[in-house]
Amino acid sequence: MRTVMGRVKWFDPTKGFGFVVSDEGGADILLHANVLRNFGQSSVADSAGIEIVIQETERGMQATQVLRIDPPEGIVGSALEDFADADLEELASTPLEPARVKWFDKGKGFGFANVFGSGDDVFVHIEVLRRSGLADLQPGEAVCLRVVDGKRGRMATTVSSWESAISEDAPSS
Repeated sequence: MRTVMGRVKWFDPTKGFGFVVSDEGGADILLHANVLRNFGQSSVADSAGIEIVIQETERGMQATQVLRIDPPEGIVGSALEDFADADLEELASTPLEPARVKWFDKGKGFGFANVFGSGDDVFVHIEVLRRSGLADLQPGEAVCLRVVDGKRGRMATTVSSWESAISEDAPSS
């Protein structure tokens, strides 16, 4: 087993797998949904940067563990007008809030989540999801959100996996 950096070639949560292209080159690496779920995500955006542990199997190279996922390059800002005048540093310093996905429709390009302890819906746009390195959300999925009050109500500026948010808040040793 060894660690490699690469990019997600594609991932289909319905099929339950996708492939990673290593920065070192070589054959595509299978990324199974169970390995991604162990990292705390049910999907990952195409072209997202990814650090994985891989092993050779009878069927080729496979990811056995996801260590890190970075949003796809080139997605800097948001296509949403609500963020047009926002201070990016201020948005990044907004605390992560634990939430559960109410519903998300990839075809419509948006969905809603509920922050724990609050009855308010938080709007989640597909561009925010992509910028966060995700491709889709499942109803009931636990996530962490950075939330701002937009022109039409509360909306997510970042969506993180539950596990990555917990590790972000953990004290450094």
